[in-house]
Amino acid sequence: MIALRTVPDHIVRPPYARPGGETGERPGLIKSDALIGRMRRAGRVAREVLDEVLAAVAIGVTTDELDRVCHEVTIAKGGYPSPLDYRGFPKSLCTSINEVVCHGIPSARRLVDGDIINCDVTVYLDGVHGDCSETVFVGTPSLVHKVLVERTYEALRRGIEIVRPGVRFNEIGRAIERYVAPFGYGIVREFGGHGIGELFHMPPNIVHAYERRERLKMQAGMTFTIEPMLNVCDPRCAILADGWTAVTVDGKASAQFEHTVLVTPDGHEVLTLCADPRPFFQR
Repeated sequence: MIALRTVPDHIVRPPYARPGGETGERPGLIKSDALIGRMRRAGRVAREVLDEVLAAVAIGVTTDELDRVCHEVTIAKGGYPSPLDYRGFPKSLCTSINEVVCHGIPSARRLVDGDIINCDVTVYLDGVHGDCSETVFVGTPSLVHKVLVERTYEALRRGIEIVRPGVRFNEIGRAIERYVAPFGYGIVREFGGHGIGELFHMPPNIVHAYERRERLKMQAGMTFTIEPMLNVCDPRCAILADGWTAVTVDGKASAQFEHTVLVTPDGHEVLTLCADPRPFFQR
């Protein structure tokens, strides 16, 4: 059993990390102006933490060291690392390397030249969650990995681009699928984006390929993540014995990018951007 990192008593924990767990209450999909203000702060802090984690990625570094950075920086900023003890997840960060699609558990595994790694940070602050992730290169990537990462980021950008009131949520998946289809990549369907706010995960569910049956329309005040996961070939995933780590069934690479997005009256706002809006691999 993996020992959980400690969290100081003054840090406010989400309900699932408190004695008694979650209450079962489900908040509405439309956020108040006050709640949106808190989500802006949580999203900004999540982005700041992610940038520090990504800056620590290097050949020879263990993913557990990246977890330590995430944990300590989050607490220093007054937040709680949302993954920690979420449904039993044992770490403060998800680290997904190469064929790992998502939910990789940090360990003593050292990064090697040519790896790609997705670091997924979520911060609980002021009673709400901010969630973002990026895939970056370790050393010099292969051409296959480099192009996969670049195109996955572009898929995220295109999914975000269409967000505005009145648009059906399935248009996110349609935009991503239209862009990705010519490259032959597999779009992961087992995992997707999700509503976020007072809860880490809540409706609506965001499918990153076109889902004809989805009829829900976006409304101003909704907040959710868009986080396409693209596999080099086969879109299917398998879950390892740890119950968390999702890997590609063919052993080929996967990449992911994620932002938390707010629907505004005239479009959208990305809540997990920082002063430099470019993805880390382009800086």
